[in-house]
Amino acid sequence: MTISTKRLGALIWTLIYGGLFVIAIGVALQGAAEPYGWSVAVGGAVVVAVGFVLVWVRSRMSGP
Repeated sequence: MTISTKRLGALIWTLIYGGLFVIAIGVALQGAAEPYGWSVAVGGAVVVAVGFVLVWVRSRMSGP
């Protein structure tokens, strides 16, 4: 299965911005003394990291 570069680009930015949003929610939860705030923030950081890995994958793809 191949994925188009346009679709991959949309996925990349969705992961990066979505992950940053989840990190912000996790930090806010931690500030509200919720015990799971950092777990949510780390989950968001993992999503952002996946987005950055896909940026690298996209840079290695051939074609437009």
